[in-house]
Amino acid sequence: VNMWKRAIPEADLYNMYGPTETTVDCAALHLTRTYRDDEPIPIGRACRNMQLLLLKDDLTEAAPGETGELCVRGSGLAAGYFADAEKTNSAFIQNPLCPDYRDILYRTGDMAVQREDGNFYFLARRDGQIKHMGYRIELGEIEVALHSLAGMQAAACLYDAARDRILCVYAGGMEPDALAKDLRKLLPKYMLPNLYEKLEALPYNANGKIDRVALKERYLHAEG
Repeated sequence: VNMWKRAIPEADLYNMYGPTETTVDCAALHLTRTYRDDEPIPIGRACRNMQLLLLKDDLTEAAPGETGELCVRGSGLAAGYFADAEKTNSAFIQNPLCPDYRDILYRTGDMAVQREDGNFYFLARRDGQIKHMGYRIELGEIEVALHSLAGMQAAACLYDAARDRILCVYAGGMEPDALAKDLRKLLPKYMLPNLYEKLEALPYNANGKIDRVALKERYLHAEG
């Protein structure tokens, strides 16, 4: 966001959020203020005719400030997945807060929180929430801090459950020792990666996103 603001100061910038299952966009925010490089950008609030809900593991509603899975209802929802009833039934569910009539929610698999400003903030994918050293940690929050560091090109964090350790895989100018030192200024001790692996470039999938499956195959399924 700050790169765009510097490049085109007169531009209006919007952060828009939404998976394909919600007809692309279901939340948006006009970015009218300056954000720090280590500050997460809100995904904003629901678009017209859409509603965002946060559900906890027991399918009760998360209170403001509590983390929950982001679920969406409204006119933009897809009917389901073609010829895949099992996947449809697991992702498109009856709204547990409305038992009296048919009201379908889409479970995005994204963990989020609604903060005091009323905006929703994406934290991580559901499988990016871990428990490490007795703390619940969103790997996405570590990645936000990593990407705020000067010289960082791209970074991803993986959790090695078998060894109870967090691995940071990154591409950038800093050496691992220097990176760890700078990160200690931004994160509490329990959120710091245990290992750092510097690459020339991270792998990307066909959608242009970091290929986390490839990284897990390489680093979590390998011996040693």
